[in-house]
Amino acid sequence: MKKVIKAFSLLLLLSLVGSLTIRAQEEQPLKLTLEDCILRTIQNNLGVSVQKLNPEISAAALSKSKEKFYPTMQFGYTRRSNMNPSYSGLEAVESYKTDYNDVNGQVSQFIPFGGTLNISLDTYKSSTSQNYQTWNPRYYSTLRFDFSQPLLQNFGLDISKKEIIIAKKGLESSLAQTELALMNTINSAEQAYWNLVYVIEDLKVKQESLKLARELLAKNQRSVEIGTLAPLDVLSAQSEVATREADIIKAEVAVKNAEDQLWILMNLAEEEKKQYTTIEPADIPKFEQKALSLEEAESIALENRPDLRNLRISADTQQFNLKVAKNQLLPALNLVASYYSPGLSGTQLIYQDNNPLSGIVIDVIPGPRSESLKDAFKFKYNNWSVGLTLNIPLGNAISGASVAQARLNLEQAELNLKQQEQQAVLEVKTALRTMEANLHGVQAYKAARVLQEQKLAAEEEKLKVGQSTNYTVLQYQRDLAAAQSSELKAIIDYNISVANLEKVLGLSLKNRNIKLVDFSVSD
Repeated sequence: MKKVIKAFSLLLLLSLVGSLTIRAQEEQPLKLTLEDCILRTIQNNLGVSVQKLNPEISAAALSKSKEKFYPTMQFGYTRRSNMNPSYSGLEAVESYKTDYNDVNGQVSQFIPFGGTLNISLDTYKSSTSQNYQTWNPRYYSTLRFDFSQPLLQNFGLDISKKEIIIAKKGLESSLAQTELALMNTINSAEQAYWNLVYVIEDLKVKQESLKLARELLAKNQRSVEIGTLAPLDVLSAQSEVATREADIIKAEVAVKNAEDQLWILMNLAEEEKKQYTTIEPADIPKFEQKALSLEEAESIALENRPDLRNLRISADTQQFNLKVAKNQLLPALNLVASYYSPGLSGTQLIYQDNNPLSGIVIDVIPGPRSESLKDAFKFKYNNWSVGLTLNIPLGNAISGASVAQARLNLEQAELNLKQQEQQAVLEVKTALRTMEANLHGVQAYKAARVLQEQKLAAEEEKLKVGQSTNYTVLQYQRDLAAAQSSELKAIIDYNISVANLEKVLGLSLKNRNIKLVDFSVSD
């Protein structure tokens, strides 16, 4: 019985240890660096996921526009039977019947300068009960080449490829917009990360401040017990402890709120998120002075910002639309050329004295359909035509309005670009000033914190010899905690201002070697 109890106790102990181990694994914090935070956000953020689809959609539209230059094939088959009354005794006594079947195929190709080339082959069989036929059944085949080329309106490589060019511009614009969305998301992730770092470190400062207040309270209580301090002096320390405990509660709420914001941005899968209870930032805010002149910053921004690139693409697109609209004002002058080669075969009827009216067939010479095809492909019978067609509209109000609209759209796009360039320069100036101000703020708050530490240390020494009061020491402790929080906030603000400058310069992706999927935008 004792062995059973021991075994049961050991099993229970192992079970408890295993349970604690599993709980410890499940409740481990997510140790997160800034780069990991950014990477997870880019991979999982719903807004980014939606935006990432736009280049794929634009790439599909570009591929679809290129189908215009793919050759197309067309096949047809027709079978027909006609029964007609006879209008003449030469045709038939009362009626005659004609059977017909046709097989045809065609290949069409759009030519880059706006023309079209069609190659067609048609072969049919016709048999009839009419009298006096010389070929019955008859096979007739035709190989045909048709070419059409605009010479004024719709002429030109760019005009014929306008759908491809517009789709290509659309893809470039979509890539720029996606890059902008990624930059904004990276900036949001950085701000959320550093905000979490700040509230966590601020909580530590408040916890340390509470620890100092409690130590002073315990010291005062011991002094009251031995009669060296009046009980009234303990009240101020107790009040300060209670106040700082309340500050910690607020700080803990701020930490949870900051964590929730980061959880939402990273959008982790539920299974992965369940493994962690908190987020533990692994990076500490750095204080690295950045040196960048205004002229250099403006040049970098104008070259790299995706919003400016997107507006330049828009202006280029409107310039191209204006070119197309002007082309539509031209007369429609088209060159048309055709060449065809027929072939004939079938069952040839030889009449007496070569006179079909005799009605006496003296010989039959059969011929297969393939013979008519051979004649066609050998170009036995050459037929061709060349011509010009000119279409001059008596009024071009619609085309003229299209040109005016395209010109206004171009002017608007250029003004939008100019306005955004001015905005970009303003944002660069503001970001540089903010970064410089935060730099000086870090230096100033650091000096203030050092002075508060010295003041508190000196006041604590004075308290030991009875030359100060508990109230003064508690006040200096509070001042030191505020100075520490202010210094930390200044460093966080400086790091955020550096990240913001990186964004307004358009370098958020380039500095992290993040590249979008390489969609082909070639012609």
